[in-house]
Amino acid sequence: MSNTLTDLVVNFTPTGMVPCRTDTPHVPLSISEIVEDVHQACELGITMVHLHARTAAGVPTSDPEIYGELIRSVRKFAPELVVCVSLSGRADPSFDYRKLPLLLTGDSKPDMGSLTLSSLNFPKQASINAPDTVRQLGDLMREKGIVPELEIFELGMANHAKYLIKKGVVMSPCYANLIVGNGFSAQLDPLHIGTLIRDLPDDCVWSLGGIGQTQLAANTIAIALGGGVRIGLEDNLHLDRAKSRLATNAELIRRVLEIAAQFERSPMPSRELRSMLALQSGHGLYGR
Repeated sequence: MSNTLTDLVVNFTPTGMVPCRTDTPHVPLSISEIVEDVHQACELGITMVHLHARTAAGVPTSDPEIYGELIRSVRKFAPELVVCVSLSGRADPSFDYRKLPLLLTGDSKPDMGSLTLSSLNFPKQASINAPDTVRQLGDLMREKGIVPELEIFELGMANHAKYLIKKGVVMSPCYANLIVGNGFSAQLDPLHIGTLIRDLPDDCVWSLGGIGQTQLAANTIAIALGGGVRIGLEDNLHLDRAKSRLATNAELIRRVLEIAAQFERSPMPSRELRSMLALQSGHGLYGR
């Protein structure tokens, strides 16, 4: 499934695992800060949000109480917004820790959960995603009616996505983030990007994100090719290549929407993505 040429999936990633106050004063860390940035983003125009929870000390966490409060607070003003929770393997690679946000129910239930399809290195840390853990997380999401947000950094991960669909762990239609620019995986290169898109499963909605200085170019390529964008301070802290100007989440979103407008594309309403991914309608009905 390709995205429509006019409607742009805008996947907002406000916080991430890594940015902290010493990196930028603009990264939202507390529940209230994250919720406020999501509120601003909704006013500008986004389709979905990829949430990372932090403790009061700013440390990444899978604490379901923090995630629950985050999700409920966002849904007070955005009851249709597609909400994805991070199930990252960086802080603790174990299934028992990473599964906790998937156990939330009612108005706290996420629509989606991130699923990185293999282990990989980042400059200062590894993301450990053992095959059994990936499958356990996928099985639990299928059981709970939560759609995986497939995170694909290289070709082997695209192949793994098709394998999981074949085995019934991941159900179609599916959604994938293609992420380039990490020094240990696919790069901002037309051949890398094109091959990743070619090797996606059938019936897959995709967005493209770039790490650091590659974010703007990756988003522009995605817009031109009819894909969606992954945008936010999780991946990039600056507005310029010289890294002389720190960005805010609102500035990053505003810039990518201005570029999209030149291609006559506008943010996809959340209800449209819900329909494409067979998600329930929101307003108290979440997930599949």
